[in-house]
Amino acid sequence: MDAQITQSRQHFIQGLSRISQFWGYPKAMGAIFGALYLSPAHLSLDDLVGQVNVTKGAVSTNVRALERLGMVHKHILLGDRKDFYSAETDFWKIVKSVLREREKSEFDLALRSVDESLQMLPTPGDPQDAQLVLFYQRRLSNIQSFFHTLDNIVGMLLALDELRAGALEKLIGLKRPEPQEQDQHQRSS
Repeated sequence: MDAQITQSRQHFIQGLSRISQFWGYPKAMGAIFGALYLSPAHLSLDDLVGQVNVTKGAVSTNVRALERLGMVHKHILLGDRKDFYSAETDFWKIVKSVLREREKSEFDLALRSVDESLQMLPTPGDPQDAQLVLFYQRRLSNIQSFFHTLDNIVGMLLALDELRAGALEKLIGLKRPEPQEQDQHQRSS
């Protein structure tokens, strides 16, 4: 492979590692997705180990996480004992999946933490503590409001996408396959 192509590929993989870390995921997860995204062929865990320079255990763990997020798909090739993987290329699908995954666990935890912190505040009795309690109440209420708004926006975006998909189906007469039909379709392809 040409040196400039290799350099471009490595730069991309490093960039996705940084993005992954920024969003709270392991750097290896971003690197693995980047390697799969720029691979014209399905890759095995061994292939990924060589391309992203992390242990096979780390590759395996991160590939499973990427599968859960819908960012990576497993492929079984007849006659080969290894599993092979490819990257999801529909970015809106990835964003929805990540939002669903992160929205529930992270937002619920953040909201609960702020709610509990507000409830823990004492009724101001001591005049010196009263100012601090009021300060905390204002600050915690502000972030509580922000988190609720953010949670509502994410929920609304996901709901709007479902409405959009349903409207498109009605417009062009497509019927979404039932989950059972989807499984059968995926097995036959």
